[in-house]
This record gives sequence, structure tokens and C-alpha cells, in this order.
Amino acid sequence: MGVKAVFCVVAAVAALNVSGVEVWRHGERQAVWPEGRIPDFQPHQVGAMTDEQKDKDFKAEEHRMPYLEWFEKPARPNGGCMILVSGGSYNRCCDIGLIRLWRDRFTDLGFQTVNFVYRTPRPKGLPCHQSAWEDGQRAVRLVRSQAAARGFNPEKIGIIGMSAGGHLVTMLATCALTPAYARIDAIDDLPCHVNWCIANAPAYNTAGGADGTARPQDGTTETPKVSPVFKFDAKTCPISFHHGGKDPYTPNGSTLCYRELRKRKVPAELHLYADRGHGAHGLDRAIEFMAQMEFTEKLPRVVALDHRIMPDNTIRTEKEYLWPEGKTPDVSTNQTYRPYLVWFVPERLATKAIQVIVPGGGYSFCNFNGEGTPVAHYLNGKGMTAVIVMYRCPRPLCGPKHLSAWQDAQRAIRIVRAEAPGRGLDPDRIGLMGFSAGGHLTLMAATNARTPAYAPVDAIDAQPATLQWACPVYPAYVLTDGLDRPNVGGGNGDDAVPAPEFSFDADTPPMCFLHGDADSWAAMNSVKVWEKLRSMGIQCDLHTYALRGHCFQIKCAPGTGSYTWLDRVWDFLSAKKLNR
Repeated sequence: MGVKAVFCVVAAVAALNVSGVEVWRHGERQAVWPEGRIPDFQPHQVGAMTDEQKDKDFKAEEHRMPYLEWFEKPARPNGGCMILVSGGSYNRCCDIGLIRLWRDRFTDLGFQTVNFVYRTPRPKGLPCHQSAWEDGQRAVRLVRSQAAARGFNPEKIGIIGMSAGGHLVTMLATCALTPAYARIDAIDDLPCHVNWCIANAPAYNTAGGADGTARPQDGTTETPKVSPVFKFDAKTCPISFHHGGKDPYTPNGSTLCYRELRKRKVPAELHLYADRGHGAHGLDRAIEFMAQMEFTEKLPRVVALDHRIMPDNTIRTEKEYLWPEGKTPDVSTNQTYRPYLVWFVPERLATKAIQVIVPGGGYSFCNFNGEGTPVAHYLNGKGMTAVIVMYRCPRPLCGPKHLSAWQDAQRAIRIVRAEAPGRGLDPDRIGLMGFSAGGHLTLMAATNARTPAYAPVDAIDAQPATLQWACPVYPAYVLTDGLDRPNVGGGNGDDAVPAPEFSFDADTPPMCFLHGDADSWAAMNSVKVWEKLRSMGIQCDLHTYALRGHCFQIKCAPGTGSYTWLDRVWDFLSAKKLNR
């Protein structure tokens, strides 16, 4: 490539065949560097994806230059641009199918898309990411330089990557003020920050993995720290992390990066998927993140939860008191009603599983209708039986704030288990979901099933209080820095840990956590319990939602994760085969 040949239109590429497979790319190629000016040039490296390298006529010496590949302008431009970054352990750029998928999806959303192909394999004598980082900073500057000509906003540039590409996009998102190379020309006077980032299965994000190796033990047998290559400078942008719970490139690397963003109040999302390995999971979640941040378009008007999940006339409800008359334990004179549960029974039963629900209210009241009934209606629509527990409130005058509620929750689980066979349901397929204080109560019941909350009162108490799953939704009072007050931004360091009241006994089940990223009862409540459960070998889901506070689901906009949150619960149950 000559110095003046910055662009090279490769119209003939689409007609070529690589090992009998039609080459899918058809964009304009732009060299990342002027000829002869590649920093830290090493002759073993190439700027080519693996499908190109399989061409029988491929000659490495003709492909030393990393490049940008500009795809077609979208039919309905939204003023934004997405940079697409492949993974491959920094030894190759091999995510061809993903690049194609991302191109098509983001183009349909109105984004100009551009494929960034950096130098591989790893450089010798340098950090494994060094040449890719140099290429990446230069690529972002080149993309910004093309904004006016290609019709997008230079401050509306996003980036998405997978694996090593996930690591690289995290570097570009957090280190824009740290030069990766010395200035070459006027292009390098442009800033190299991006405006948002989607990091899929980012590899090497812990300090132990900074040498470019997998660290599956980080967060299990070892307590990891975040990789020092991430600077989290003043230009750090909002990031959405997506990671499988069984990824050998430890998902704790994503939780650690998320912690750093919370310290700096940078909006972020974290999506962790139980039992999944290395892969790009949750593209729809990434698009919901972008919608919440209004990177795609202005958000539509919010909709109230109880206005969009309505009951139909097939639902039957049945009320049942929890305790025999005069047998309620630890009665407190300030609690004036008998606790009870309500069965929500669908006309057409599609599963024998049962979801028990404990609403929130700070242990001062129980938000039965606001948080409980819409969930019951949603589950009934799926053919699942739901049970809402109206536990004792307000807090008892003596003892822990949660004591009477914990007793009521254990009793409710035992009643549900005892009655399940007679209702055609499975007594060994019971889950608990709770909100705020109810989320705390859910964790109490889920992690202490072997600890009796009260002395037996009748034969029902011979039933175990075990659960097969739990769904703590924005749980409060979880960490030691927020036991009875909002822990705004708390829990980021290692000093705040799950409260000692959670015993995490051997019957602790898998869980699905959902939390607002901006919740005054910090999202770290969920993140740190997720980390604790992973260290125990319990695979869980976790989803946080950018810009969303406490009770994120009560009023939310269509197209965002806080609108579709119940589908994440159903996905979790489906993946675990618990809703059969």
C-alpha cells in the first residue's frame, strides 16, 4: 500500500472463494497506518482474518497492514457508528460469524459498522496485547476522522468485542488517556476514546491473567484482582459486560471491572450466565443497554409494571393463613394481622414447578400488589403456579428486623411443599423470589434452609424448607457496609462482604440476581453474593441495568432490560430445566 492509498475498494473480493466458501466481506478497506510507519513492527505478524489466511493464494508478506473495513451505510442512519472487534487469543482474528452477525444487526439498527482487524499473532518480547492496542487506538482515531464524510457523530462511537477482542475493547474503553504509541501524524492529534463498549467474554481481565493465559481458578480457589493494564481514566465510557459462569477466562474479571466502574459512577451493566462457557452471550441484552443509554434512539415513554402485565379471567386465587390460630411464633404487639399466603393458579398448568414470592417494603410493609401480583400474573401466563406470601410487618419490636418475616417465609415454603402433591405439583421444584427487603429475605431463606427459624408447631413443620432456586431482585441489607441503610456505591472493595446472617449452607440453591446499576441499595449486594456462590461451585445468573435505581421494574421503557427483566428469570429457569 502506498502512502496515498489510504482506501482500497475491494469489489472483487465478494466473487472470490476461500476453501470453497464464498467470502462474505465487501467493504472498503482503510489501512490503519501509513506504509512503513507501523509501530513495533514485527515480520511474523499479519493484518488478516482467518478466512483470508485460508485462501490458497494468501501471501503473508502482502498482508502486514492492519485495517478497517467499512461496511455499507445503513438504510436508516441513526448518527452512530459501531466498531466490531474479533477475538482469537491475540493469535488470530477468528470471529468471522460474529462480525457478520454484528454487522447485520447493528446496520439494521441504523449504525454505520466497521470491522477492525488488528495485527496477530502475539508480538514477541512485548505484552500479548501491545500491537493490537496500538492498532486499536489508531483505528478509533481513524474512525473519528471519517465521521463527517460518512454521516455519523464523532461522539457517538461504540465498540464491541469478543474474548481477546473483549479484552481489547475494555482497554480502549478504559485507557484512552494512556498513549499506546508515539505520535505519527495529524490523525494522532484526534482523541481515541469511544463512547460506549460491549465486552463479550473478555479474556485476561484479572491480574493473574494479564500474561495472556486462562485463569479458571480466579474467584474460586483464588481471590483475583483486576488487571493493572486497565487505567479507568477520566474518559472511561459506559460498558456492558457479558460472561459465561463457566468460562475458563474467568467471569470474575468482568465483576472486578464492573466494581471499578461503580466506584467512578460510570453507568454499566453486568450480564452473567450460569453454566455457560466461553462465548458471546446476550446480544439482545447489549442492545437493551444501548437503548437504556439512548445510544440507539430516544427512549419511549415509560410503562407501569401493573399496566403491562395484567391478569386474565382464567387465574384462580386461594388465600391460606400460615399459622394455626394462636400458634404464630414470636408474636410482636406492633404486628396486627395474621400472615397468610395466596395461591395464584393458572387454568392450564404447563409446569409442576412453583414460584413463591415475597414482596419488599423495608420490613415495614409488604408491597403485595405492587411487586407480587404482576409477577404472579406473568408466571400464570406461562402456566406456572405462583404463591405470594404476606409476611408480618412492620419489624418486630425485639430481635432482628427480619426474624418474623424469615419465620413466615420458612413456614410458607413448608406449606407449599406439603400441598404440592395434592395440587398436581412437584414438592421438589420450589423457588423463592423477593424484592428489596424481600430480596434479603429470599437470601435468608435460600442460604439458611438447614437452620430452623422457629420451633415446630404442627406436622407441616416436618417438611424441609429447602429451595431449588432463588431470585433475589435488588436485595437490600446484604453487605456489611449497608446492613440497615442504603449503601450507595458501596461494596466495591474487599472490606464489604455478605452479612454473617447468611450461612450459605449445603442446601443453598442456584440463583438469578437482578439489580439496578444506580440502586441506592448498591448493585454490589448482588454482585458479591454471586461471587460468593461461584466460589462455592454454585452457578448463577446476574443482570444489572444501567441508570436504573431501586424498584427499576415498576416504571420502565420498552426496549430496555428493566422492561424485559422477567424474561431473564424465565430464561434462567429454562436453562436450569427447573420450569418443566
